[in-house]
Amino acid sequence: MQYFEDIAVGATAAFGSYPVTRDEVIAFAEKYDPQPFHLSDEAAAKTHFGRLSASGWHSCAMTMAMLVEHIGEHRQASLGSPGIDELKWLKPVYPGDTLRCVTEVLGKRVSASRPEMGIVKSRMQVFNQDDVMVMTFVSNALMQTRPTGAPAS
Repeated sequence: MQYFEDIAVGATAAFGSYPVTRDEVIAFAEKYDPQPFHLSDEAAAKTHFGRLSASGWHSCAMTMAMLVEHIGEHRQASLGSPGIDELKWLKPVYPGDTLRCVTEVLGKRVSASRPEMGIVKSRMQVFNQDDVMVMTFVSNALMQTRPTGAPAS
């Protein structure tokens, strides 16, 4: 298991491969963000997007799916998150794109009120298949500190 103490400030990771499909873009938009440019080629063509594009919130959800898979593969002692900072949607995400993630640990500290957990601050960058950054944010992840007697990773 990878605990708070095992995370190094400055560490980077690259992971994920998420193919963006037209059907998923429309289904997400119908349920959560039913703006015309997320639902219709014709409506999107009349906007600065130029064509059907994924909701920014859908981009966040796809990123979360890649992140959870990465956390599971690395057996990280994740305890969720109190939120994110500096969310920016830089470029549209289109059906046919394939997304991937790059993270860098910016800092960490043990929680003052809950010493059994620490807070890890990381910058997340999301890129498409052309290495164009489409989204960035700073995450604040809660991680379990190493229990007494647990082996170091």
